[in-house]
Amino acid sequence: MERKLSKRSLTLKPSPIQELSHLAQRCNAINLAEGFPDFPAPSELKDAAIAAIRADFNQYRHVQGLCDYLAQTMKLNHGLDVDPVKNIAICCGQSEAFAATILSVVDEGDEVLLLDPAYETYDACITMAGGIPVYVALNPPHWTLEIEELMAAFTPRTKAIVLNSPHNPTGKVFSRNELMVIAEMCCRMDCLAITDEVYEHITFDSEHITLASLPGMLERTIITSSMSKTYSVTGWRVGWAVAPFEIASSIRNIHEYMERRDYIVDLLNAIGFKVHFKPQGAVFVFAELPQTCAISDVEYVSELIKVAGVAAVPGCGFFHAKGKSSKQDCSQSNVGPFHSLESVGSCETSCTTKDYRNSYIRFAYCKSKATLLAAAEKLHKYNEKLGLHMM
Repeated sequence: MERKLSKRSLTLKPSPIQELSHLAQRCNAINLAEGFPDFPAPSELKDAAIAAIRADFNQYRHVQGLCDYLAQTMKLNHGLDVDPVKNIAICCGQSEAFAATILSVVDEGDEVLLLDPAYETYDACITMAGGIPVYVALNPPHWTLEIEELMAAFTPRTKAIVLNSPHNPTGKVFSRNELMVIAEMCCRMDCLAITDEVYEHITFDSEHITLASLPGMLERTIITSSMSKTYSVTGWRVGWAVAPFEIASSIRNIHEYMERRDYIVDLLNAIGFKVHFKPQGAVFVFAELPQTCAISDVEYVSELIKVAGVAAVPGCGFFHAKGKSSKQDCSQSNVGPFHSLESVGSCETSCTTKDYRNSYIRFAYCKSKATLLAAAEKLHKYNEKLGLHMM
């Protein structure tokens, strides 16, 4: 059947996140890998959904009510005028909204800028549309946007830039100054901006600013988002694309998210990880393996699942831009119990390169306190076996 597939689909690589998620399920591991909450959604939301189902409020015509609501809250929160009939499209989650947007605006050979590390779905959507992903690396450990590199990445072939803020996997919230530079380049080069703002209402010490609100960006920004993260209903798949604006409902219990963030940051630092950048938003910590750790991110996550029963995501799956790397003696990747590790996904192991792209692990903290406590107990218990301090 493979010969029936399109040439473009054959270029897509399997996701290491999916393969490790399957491993986590087989090992019954505590899941700190995927960004879905394991605590209940708000009762008001569930009651409203039940009432709508019982009232047979199920058909196409009723979707317009959600568009009307989005337009009203956008006006209230941002002072922006959006036509609920013309400017809002309800989609099957943010993922479909993003894919539909890419297919709507990207032609064969168009370049689309991505800030690296980047959520892996972006690359696949752009490639399937015939576009060319162009990566601009954020500078660790604080994931700084290098202005000169960004400006140099824009060419006459640039069709759009993708902005994810708050950012997955790092938790960075892009500053007003950074957004102003992006807006200036979009206006100068007559480019579109496609934003992913699903974590808009999960911010802590930094303010989320919608790119579309900046001068000149009203008519050139397409925002994609969903209710999944805001209301802890990732399985409902209710998302939207708004051109040129978007707004989401306010997040509940932000203080509890901050407590969870602080708890897992302290935990990871205590067991040997290096958390240089405290997340400013979203629901992930992007923690660096210490230099004394002789194994790669993929190897560590695989052993974390099998030995400790805790799942996380290797950071290499988020990196695409070419970075500085140094060859490492392959014998270093065959230390102790890790020499028989099977290859997972498309990430390179430490045998090939040893740079920051192989040194980060993403942990999700949108979990109940009981889940985080259980994960902490296992991480402390099995820390010595997991190789963080191996030379």
